[in-house]
Order: sequence, then C-alpha cells, then structure tokens
Amino acid sequence: MSEFVPGAVLSRRLYDEVVRPLLSANFPDLPHSAALLGRGSEVLGFDDEMSTDHDWKPRVLVFLAEQDEPRHGAAVREALERDLPPTFAGHPIGYEVHTVRGYVRQQLELDMARDIEPRDWLTLPEHGLRMFTSGVVFHDEVGLQAARDRLAYYPHDVWLYLLLAGWWRVHPEMNLVGRAGAAGDELGSSVIGSRLVSDLMRLAFLMERQYAPYSKWFGTAFSRLACGSELTPVLWDVGRAQAWQDREAALMTAYQRLAEMHDALGLTAPVTTKVVQLWDRPFKVAWADIPDLLLPVIQDPAVVSIAQRWPVGPVDQFRELIWTPKNRPLLLRLFD
Repeated sequence: MSEFVPGAVLSRRLYDEVVRPLLSANFPDLPHSAALLGRGSEVLGFDDEMSTDHDWKPRVLVFLAEQDEPRHGAAVREALERDLPPTFAGHPIGYEVHTVRGYVRQQLELDMARDIEPRDWLTLPEHGLRMFTSGVVFHDEVGLQAARDRLAYYPHDVWLYLLLAGWWRVHPEMNLVGRAGAAGDELGSSVIGSRLVSDLMRLAFLMERQYAPYSKWFGTAFSRLACGSELTPVLWDVGRAQAWQDREAALMTAYQRLAEMHDALGLTAPVTTKVVQLWDRPFKVAWADIPDLLLPVIQDPAVVSIAQRWPVGPVDQFRELIWTPKNRPLLLRLFD
C-alpha cells in the first residue's frame, strides 16, 4: 500500500502541475485565484487513509473576477473539462469554477458586497465559517484571500456577546446534573453532563478565537487547542463518572479552569468563582459573574441590543429559543 498523502498536498500538486499550466496556456491574460475549500476532512487538515473511501480527491476551485466570469467562465469550464486528466496520482480529480462573491453566497448565503451586520454573524453556521477560512489558497489574483480574511473570525463585540451567551448556557444546567442523579437517573445526569462538556468545549474554542468544526471533527479540533491537553482529562472525568457526585466535581473543576482562561484574556476584572447551592439543595454549582462583567464591555449598539435580551448565542446553539412562549412566533417563521 502506498503511503498516504494528505488531500491538501495532492490538490496543490494538481494545481501547480496541471491546472495552472492549462490556464496559462489557454487564458494567459485572465486573472484567477485557486484554492482547496469547502466540505471535507482534507480542507480541515484532518484526513487520513480512511478518508479516501468516499468523496475524497485532489481538487481545485478556480475563481474568476466578477467581470470576467460572464465572458470567460464557460470557456474556462470547457477547457478544464476537455484537457484535465481523469485521474491524478491514482485518484479521480475534481474542479469547480466560481466567482468569490458567488461562492460565498452559495456556501453561506452571504453577500460580500455589503456590510456584514451582527445578525449576519449570528446566523452564519460556525462550521461553515471554518470550512471557508480553512483549506489552502494556491494562487490569488481576484481577492479570495481578502474575503477569507474578512470572515477570519467574529468581530470583537460579536465575540464578546458569544462569550457571554456561552457562559449563560452553562450556569442554568449545572445543578441539573445533581438533581437528575439524586432522583435515581444517572443516565439522565450523564446526558446533561455530556451536553455541558460540549458547551464548555465551545467556550474554549471561543476563548482561543477559533471556529469549531462540525461534530465529526469537533473533538479532534478541540484536542489541538492550546488548552486541549489540559482540559481533555478533566472533561473525560465528567464523561466517565459513574455517580453524579463525581460528575458534579469534575464539572466544577472544568469550570474553574475556564474561568482562569477568561481571566487570562484580560477582558474584565479578574473573577472569583463561588460554589453555590441553589435553593439550599445539596447540589453544587460553580459560578462567576462573567456575563455581567462582559455586557458593559460591548460597545456596538446592535450587539448590545441583542445581548440585553436572553442571550441565545449563534445559530448553532438556538436551543434556548424554545424556552419561552413569546419566542414561538420566531420558530414558526422558520417554516415559512
């Protein structure tokens, strides 16, 4: 068996050795960009030998300028269809031709010709942003990297809001780990604990200013965060706990570690984590007033307005929309 070569490496070779010479010969004065973007483990840099069993191939996305695509797009596609070999390095190949604006609209339903508002950021799927800003740009003459730079990460005030919302997702749930366990429902307690682990991991992605990928690569990407090696054993303790008391203790340890990470960001005054027993029940919850400290730091009025309502968070985490009856009209509009 030949040694596995990552898809990004093969795709660059496909561009350098085949696609670029073809474009230069047929369209010598036509500016273009080229990249490996979109879905796929090879875009995220997580592909391995198993990845090659479906939808994995050396591929190149070619981008033309807006004014050039109507005049030359069909001819470029025809030349690629006619002259590209069916395989490269023993694999079928793939190619696409786009404009930058058209590709972003196709992938994210976002018009890069206008300002990107806070509500745009909060309705863009995080994994989609990661797929567009990951991958490799091989050549750029028509502004592809500028578009990627524009979406490289959330604007500062949107980021602050997402941190605020992330902390609020954790606090109301923590005491339920003990409550379910004390009622004899260790499975339910474990499910709640696992959901809290996911929420704490998302907070870690936010604090390190990295988009989280979709579920298959969520844990892999988390392990590569700067905090991954330290937090992973603690979060494993939550998942492996057989009793709610151990699960609760592990969650409080994880919460404290993330509170220390918050302090290291220097966004607010240092926080003090307290152990709280809601309604004097025998269930312990770690809590620091991070949301209340973050809210005054947000300056953008549009983001402040969103944050002053119940902090739902981004589209990936709209679980909270179902909590109050007043939000049912918003949910009904999803079916229009």
